[in-house]
Amino acid sequence: MRRAVEELFSAFGRLKIAVIGDPILDEYIFGRVERISPEAPVPVFEVERNEFRAGGAANVALNLKSLGVGRVLLLGRVGRDEGGRLLKKLLEEGGVETKLLESAGVPTTRKTRLVARSQQLIRIDEERRTPLGEEETLKLFEELKRFNPDAVVVSDYAKGVVTETLGRLLRDSGFKVFVDPRPQNLRAYRGLFCVTPNLKEFEAMARRLGLEGPAEEVAPLFRERMGLEALVITLSERGIALFTDGESARFPATAREVYDVTGAGDTVAAALSAAYAAAGDWHLACRFANLCAGVAVSKLGTAQVRPEEVLAELSRLGL
Repeated sequence: MRRAVEELFSAFGRLKIAVIGDPILDEYIFGRVERISPEAPVPVFEVERNEFRAGGAANVALNLKSLGVGRVLLLGRVGRDEGGRLLKKLLEEGGVETKLLESAGVPTTRKTRLVARSQQLIRIDEERRTPLGEEETLKLFEELKRFNPDAVVVSDYAKGVVTETLGRLLRDSGFKVFVDPRPQNLRAYRGLFCVTPNLKEFEAMARRLGLEGPAEEVAPLFRERMGLEALVITLSERGIALFTDGESARFPATAREVYDVTGAGDTVAAALSAAYAAAGDWHLACRFANLCAGVAVSKLGTAQVRPEEVLAELSRLGL
């Protein structure tokens, strides 16, 4: 396994991968709680420091770059605001190319988390879910075609970038498209290459197709009805399930204490798409995605995974 992973890392530098979807600015406010407010029975949070990180589609793009992919392009929408400027700076510092529409009317999606003693106390979301117009979607798609990637990752957080128009354009493009989905946009994913839901998302999407029953029983029919090359379901501590034409396989998760699952789906989408684009092997791609997810959930909040961390994980597992 180690040699196969090392060969993946060697091949990643030759890849071009595009990410299209909803960029999110994640703010972490770290502090302490040591008393109750005299005004109401609520804890008093004393701020010590804050930190900005790239979330959503931006986290997928940074994960691809941190894994060693040669060129990464992020396409999406941000607001013409401080959040948009901060996101662009984070992406530029991480080596990600960007083609981001700036909207005066739709603010940058922002999630603020208050953290004390490494525990999230509350999350505050600022967002406006406004679908992109057809002209804006076409503009992003033209930039995607010019980039001519080896693979495309659709990072859908249901904030408006992913629409049925985008799905149709991607389906007709011939690109290998990997989708980190949201159930409400199911129709946009028909005929694409691979969809990578978690179990809860898959069950919701299956119900929308009128499919009821255990996930691993209805998954092959779901894949067939949706016209997918592959369906990859992440099962948290139970690993990853793969469904392709005539085959199903399960890949156990690596044994590791889960610290924080924030952004783990972003890491899986990045790792799976890069590994398959480099090697064309679903089993290797799933095993590699499992390794990367194991590293991601050991970190606090949205974070990127680096090659040396994956190799250290292999050593920890004796592989």
